[in-house]
Amino acid sequence: MAYVFVLIVGLLSGALSGIIGTGSSIMLLPVLVYQFGPQQAIPIMAIAAVMSNIAKVMAWWRQVDWRAFAAYSVPGVPAAALGAHTLLVLPAHAVDIGLGLFFLAMIPARHWLNTHHVMIRLWQLSLAGAAIGFLTGIALSTGPLSVPAFGAYGLVKGAFLSTEAISSLALMLSKAATFRELGALPLSAIIQGLIIGTSVMAGSFAGKAIVQRMALRTFQTVLDVVLFVSGLALIGAAFD
Repeated sequence: MAYVFVLIVGLLSGALSGIIGTGSSIMLLPVLVYQFGPQQAIPIMAIAAVMSNIAKVMAWWRQVDWRAFAAYSVPGVPAAALGAHTLLVLPAHAVDIGLGLFFLAMIPARHWLNTHHVMIRLWQLSLAGAAIGFLTGIALSTGPLSVPAFGAYGLVKGAFLSTEAISSLALMLSKAATFRELGALPLSAIIQGLIIGTSVMAGSFAGKAIVQRMALRTFQTVLDVVLFVSGLALIGAAFD
């Protein structure tokens, strides 16, 4: 019954992630912590997040912006590995508070960027990839950070979802490989992550049908809601 409950939440979180590109970790992690404990939950979530991103890439493959992917991922992959090593020496609550406040600040900032039609170029996206890659190695989820970066580059809906997903996939694989090298990703966690990740993948594919019918303004509103919830969840987790 524990697995059934986790798989149902995985399906719902995968659908959310398939609609807006992020949010699965925020929904699924508390359930994993409750069922398996915090030490097992983080590596299990890492595997499930990899599978979620694979599903989104498969669903929107033809709309991937490969130039944006390369600009973001080339500096982001080594930065994620460096961040995973740094995670061992930093206080987790400080990272959570900092990211949570940043997520909340990005709601008005994103609207300001849209109102003033501020766009970023490839070299600026590369800088964002390096910074977010490092934070990806430290924190469980930095999806809401990549949302404004790819949005400011001009990507929306399918192009945004696919490019953000394949870029995040590269960063998560780098982080997972580093955890495996450090002995923080045991075989049992990999197996559990693969099982739970299957339901997350199914939800991601279901999210595609919703995105295709969603108005752009609704899409942007849902992004704001996830940024708000993500920020509060990270700040709340820091004081647990």
